[in-house]
Amino acid sequence: MGLTKTEIFTDKQNKLAQMMKALAHPARIAIIQHLIKTQACVCGDLVEELGLAQATISQHLKELKNAGLIQGTIEGTSVCYCIDPKVWKQYKDAFDNFFVAYKNKDGCC
Repeated sequence: MGLTKTEIFTDKQNKLAQMMKALAHPARIAIIQHLIKTQACVCGDLVEELGLAQATISQHLKELKNAGLIQGTIEGTSVCYCIDPKVWKQYKDAFDNFFVAYKNKDGCC
């Protein structure tokens, strides 16, 4: 198995790839969309909302938390999650810069 050779890419390219990887699963997109929709911390109702096993939800929450997109606070016996606004802005800015770089020119392909 070969190496990924991430060292041949810029720090910005590696960071953007990591950001995209954090969102590269439909369950994680659904979790983020639910957090956006509720506009509040969510405690435990993700299993009911998404129809996935608790262990599966926990793994996806862990990935999102490791990426910094969400933050969790302990309330009693449960952990409540919400979007981290500072990191959300970093993601938005990075994606905006990535997508705005393309200028559609007539006659290409």
